[in-house]
Order: sequence, then C-alpha cells, then structure tokens
Amino acid sequence: MKLLITGANGFLGRHVVLEALRRGHAVRAVVRPASDISLLPFAQHPAVEFARLDLRSSRGLAEACAGVDAVLHVAAAKAGDFYAQFAGTVIATENLLAAMDQVGVSHIVAVSSFSVYDYSRPRSFQRLDEDSPLEAHPADRDEYAQTKLIQEQLIRDHAQGRGWRWTILRPGVIFGPGNLWTARLGAQAGSCWIRIGGWATLPVTYVENCAEAIVLAAEHVAASGRIFNVVDDDLPTQRAYAAALRAQCSPRPRIVPVAWTLMRGLAGLAQMSNSLFFRGQAKVPGILVPARLDARCKPLRFTNQRLKQALGWKPRHAWREALRRSVSSSSGAPGMQSLSVAKCDSDCLAGRA
Repeated sequence: MKLLITGANGFLGRHVVLEALRRGHAVRAVVRPASDISLLPFAQHPAVEFARLDLRSSRGLAEACAGVDAVLHVAAAKAGDFYAQFAGTVIATENLLAAMDQVGVSHIVAVSSFSVYDYSRPRSFQRLDEDSPLEAHPADRDEYAQTKLIQEQLIRDHAQGRGWRWTILRPGVIFGPGNLWTARLGAQAGSCWIRIGGWATLPVTYVENCAEAIVLAAEHVAASGRIFNVVDDDLPTQRAYAAALRAQCSPRPRIVPVAWTLMRGLAGLAQMSNSLFFRGQAKVPGILVPARLDARCKPLRFTNQRLKQALGWKPRHAWREALRRSVSSSSGAPGMQSLSVAKCDSDCLAGRA
C-alpha cells in the first residue's frame, strides 16, 4: 500500500513511518513546512516522499492525498491554549477529511488517546476498556482531552456518513527514547519525584509496539469501523516503573511517595474551597482538580485483548526491555541526565490522560 502519514517527524510519527517501511509499504510523509528532515532515519529512503504542509490550512492537502491507499493520521497539537490545540487537532482533521473527499481516498486510521475516557465514574481498580464511558464533562479536563473528543467524533461522523473504512486507536502512555517520564507517576520537583500512589497500573505502550499496531490497523480489514485501546502486556505499577526509571538516572532523584487517597482528598478540598470562596473561578493547579487528577493517577486496570484478537498484534518488546532500549538509544547526555526535562509524547504529559 501507499500510506500518507501525518506528523511523520514527530516522536510517534517517525516510528510509524519506520514500521510502515519495515512492512514493505510506500510512504508519503507529511511534515511541517519548516521542518529539518535531514536527521530523520528515513530521509533518504527510496520508498519515502515528503509533503511539507501545515494541516491547519487546506493548501496542498488534496495533492498530498492523491494516489494513496490510506491515511494514517498521527499529527495532533499537544500544547498551547484551547484555540491553538483546536486549530492543530480539530481544524487540521477537518482539512484532512475534506482533502480525502476531494481526491476519493476513503480509508483512515486515526490516533486518538486515553484522554477521551471519563475517569471520574469508574471505581478504583475497575477495568477501563473500549466500552468505558467517554468524558461527559470535557470542560473539567484540559484542552488536549477536549480537542481529542471533538476530533474523534468528527472522524466517526464523517467516515460513517460516507461508508469509509476507518479505525481509531487510543494509545495509553507512549514511551520511548527521550520520552520516559509520565504525569501518571505524579509530578517532578527539582531533584525529587513526587509519586502519587504506588499500586496504580500504568497503561504504557512502547513506541515501537504502538507504531506496529497502527500500521496493522491499516492492513487488516478486520479493523474497519473499530476502536482499539493500545497498551502493552504485563503492565507495570507506578512503583515498579518509577523504580526502574530511577535506576537509569544519574544522579538518581529522590522519590517522595504520596498516598492516592490523601491526594484525592486534597483535590476534593481544593475544589470545594474554590467553589465556596471563588465561585469556581480560581486557577488551581491541574493536580488539584479532581477530574484531572483522576485522569492521571486513579488506580484502574487495562486490557489489550480486543486489539490482539482482531489484528493478531502482540507487543514485541516488554516494558523493562523497552526501557533499557530507550535509555541506550537516547542521544546526548550520559546516563539519563536530561530525564528531568524530558517530555512524554503521550496524552499524559502535563495532566493529559
């Protein structure tokens, strides 16, 4: 197949391109107009052509979509205020869908996020799967969750209304080289890690495992009209992942554990005080907003059975091996000296979950 891959120079996108090439596909890689592609590992690959586009504009999009068999929509805005993220996620998706219509491409695989789920309703340690309720009060969450919810609905409505072949994948915490910290652990404060809870399961997926799931979804007719959560096997607890990550750091940070029940109580108190004294208008750190704290640290259970059964997907790398691979392949500082400022490309960065 010939695949159009958006966000091809991003953390996840570049691994999707590599996986598509590994599986024998041709790729048209969408990158930002000013992107330096010289360091991309597939920059000179004969099966790759580049399309320099700003998805927030429709200019050149139809030409980029022409002649491809499927679109893998990986690009999304992960920073900025609501309007910036709306433009980079929702308007970009509207433009892409319109371009596909224009040239007759009717197959899309879209990457969404665990951020779309409602984390306040499930009980602690209840299983969260593809049938779990979506967030009913998006305004209580961050901009990323709000725009991802809109994007998903937009894709489903557009594709179903036209009889397209479509798939939505919702990865959990995507980790890999340079992207190892997650806000689902808690927070970083200088040389300390404040770990909120210890026994919550982290819904991690190694970036190479996740990329393979995305390409498989494009290949398999069984993925059509389906939504899949993407998490790896044998998921770690917060305590296990934080300890393994800390062991790779130099110098090693101090871990300060805070009980989940205590933190949830503090967030509830902050919400009540805000409502009573400030009419809910005070700006409160996300970690003290109950809906956002639940999305980050609430102890739940996760499954990948639907994805495995439908597509025959099996994570090639277990999380401990993947962590070692990520550290050994990280460029720059010896050890993991840059870890404290590393950013996670997953939906869990800065409270996204």
